[in-house]
Amino acid sequence: MNLNLTGKTALVCGSTQGIGKATAIELALLGANVTLLARNEESLRQTLTELDRSQGQTHRYVVADFSEAGAVKTALDRYLAEHPMVHILINNTGGPAGGPLIEATADQFTTTFHNHLVNNQTLVQAVFPSMKKAGFGRIVNIISTSVKQPIIGLGVSNTIRGAVAQWAKTLSLELGQYGITVNNVLPGSTETDRIESLITARAKAADKSREEIRQQMEREIPIGRFATAEEVAAAAAFLCTPAAASISGINVPVDGGKTGGL
Repeated sequence: MNLNLTGKTALVCGSTQGIGKATAIELALLGANVTLLARNEESLRQTLTELDRSQGQTHRYVVADFSEAGAVKTALDRYLAEHPMVHILINNTGGPAGGPLIEATADQFTTTFHNHLVNNQTLVQAVFPSMKKAGFGRIVNIISTSVKQPIIGLGVSNTIRGAVAQWAKTLSLELGQYGITVNNVLPGSTETDRIESLITARAKAADKSREEIRQQMEREIPIGRFATAEEVAAAAAFLCTPAAASISGINVPVDGGKTGGL
């Protein structure tokens, strides 16, 4: 099986913590040159030191805040002017605050749509020329199992994640002719800062302890535990390899079997 990414360059968003960081580490282990993209330069510098270099890789980083209009495009244009070749794009952005859909404001929808779908579109448009030229491209979007089964209490996230999935499927139909695949990885409950904040919110709403909520959530998962960030990253990294060249336009849940649909 060809999992070798030597000579390939990957741009990984949200790559200083959680699933994004784990994916950057995994891609580097497979031989890729990795460019990290996140808003905290100190964290970017630290993460850079954790990436494998045993295969002669060169790793870089780009500072950009997804919540600032135009910031991603400006930072990426500057980077691509010096380093124009990108073969792999990992779209990954932290989800919005939870809450009932009926209570969500128009601004919450607008902000989340921009942070996720609009920024994803900006990134894809920026790297598409180099992928097309290379005849090799991998676009992997880290979304959520809410694409298949809405999650109670995450109304805005459910809505926008679904839009991103449709966007990705459409892109896969358009870009396949250039050797570019587009896929979505759907994490379920995963050991990250995000899940800890959700547990805290649910515990407060239900007037229960955090441990009670965690145990309740784990009982709902067939394998009996949350996934690790590394397990989600492994799925994302595989989809970036030459071995996955014929896999495109799909949603891959990494949720321990919890999602109730096929």
